[in-house]
Amino acid sequence: MVAHLEDRLSTICFHGVFQRMFNRRLTRFAAAACAAAGLMLGAAAPAAAQDQQAPQKLTLLLDWFVNPDHAPLVVAQKKGYFADEGLEVELVAPADPNDPPKLVAAGKADVAVGYQPQLHLQAAEGLPLKRIGTLVATPLNSLVTLQDSGIETLADLKGKTVGFSVGGFEDALLGTMLDSVGLSLDDVTLVNVNFALSPALLSGQVDAVIGAFRNFELNQLAIEGASGRAFYPEEHGVPPYDELILLANAERAAEPVFARLVDAIERGTQYLINHPDESWELFIQAYPDLDDELNRRAWGDTLPRFALTPAALDVGRYDRFAEYLKAQGMIDSVPPVSDYAVAPTRR
Repeated sequence: MVAHLEDRLSTICFHGVFQRMFNRRLTRFAAAACAAAGLMLGAAAPAAAQDQQAPQKLTLLLDWFVNPDHAPLVVAQKKGYFADEGLEVELVAPADPNDPPKLVAAGKADVAVGYQPQLHLQAAEGLPLKRIGTLVATPLNSLVTLQDSGIETLADLKGKTVGFSVGGFEDALLGTMLDSVGLSLDDVTLVNVNFALSPALLSGQVDAVIGAFRNFELNQLAIEGASGRAFYPEEHGVPPYDELILLANAERAAEPVFARLVDAIERGTQYLINHPDESWELFIQAYPDLDDELNRRAWGDTLPRFALTPAALDVGRYDRFAEYLKAQGMIDSVPPVSDYAVAPTRR
């Protein structure tokens, strides 16, 4: 069955790069008091309590190298919120960012950070995955140009060159955005720039790029001394969607452990929103190599986009996005949202 799954899973891919693995473990112990009349029971009680409260280990695979998009996870780890829920969570940056959903679907990891648009495609392929929480509740994808490019509206893209990293969904986004101003993909020239979005803009290789994360590429351009202009898909015909979500194997998605995980992430998010500066310090303590200007700027731009109630599931929103993908020809049918997304509970 696993071999069959892996054959199916190999058809789905994600964009990304790699970074080393991060592994931090937290443990919590408790002891029971002894009663004078029950020395033998009292002697056994501490060991029994430790067994009862031994943390449950979970492997959480990130979608990409660690970055400010993952701040609630890191804060929950550093503040001990996972440990408070009796969890020992290992955050792992993938060697290949295509792998996390595959590994969860194959039962080789517990949770993966993924993308809502890809989840719909995975569901259409029959992959056994379910959304159990939301990390980033708004789109991050955007179309970016330079301020001095002469492109002030999407209509100005007619006859221009647009760079992209990954075809398929980004083509659909761009096509919808162009359609909102009476253009089509035939009115632009598409160039695959791999993942060099900002360099392609700065060098003049392309006039615009699609697939730029609004919390990173705009800041990267600014650091290089250029001013960028972003056009947002959700303002130009694309239904809003969750950028980053948490995925579990469909057969395990109802397990209470995932509700405990998501509750701890909610505590991390609340602390992050209330104490952004202190949270930044926790983040760079865990990942000192990320203490640079780009990540500091991205930190502030990402804060308002985190899901304040990560367990909450807007069924209508997911259904509308599935209908959009069907209209774009990316999926053949619209299954019930419950087939691929749930709100975890402790029961």
